[in-house]
Amino acid sequence: MDNDLGDLEQDFASAAKWLGVAIVLLLTLAWASVAFSAPRAENERECTVAADMAVVARALAEERLEQPKAELIMRRIYDVSPSARGQQMLKTILSAAYRQGELPAGKFASKLFLVCMSTGGNMDEVLGVSL
Repeated sequence: MDNDLGDLEQDFASAAKWLGVAIVLLLTLAWASVAFSAPRAENERECTVAADMAVVARALAEERLEQPKAELIMRRIYDVSPSARGQQMLKTILSAAYRQGELPAGKFASKLFLVCMSTGGNMDEVLGVSL
């Protein structure tokens, strides 16, 4: 009887350990999906500003301006210094603009605006994942 109780305690400890591992894994995956997604616009005005940033960022990329210099120019145009979200949005849009290949600035901005408005601010489809 004592042996059965010992086995039961051992099984319970093993199950609890695996449950803990599963919970940690799920929390890590949830955090990663939030941490590595593109910034989300909170309203129509932010979608408009994001599209405006996109046309400027893509135009700078089309001119083959070095990305760090383009970021400095964009920081002068868009005062995002007081906002961590604004800074992240600027960097993410700029990175995506430099990855767009041959897509013209106007089309990149239009696509971003349409996706932003139709998804309630989720720009992942255009901006991709921010790493």
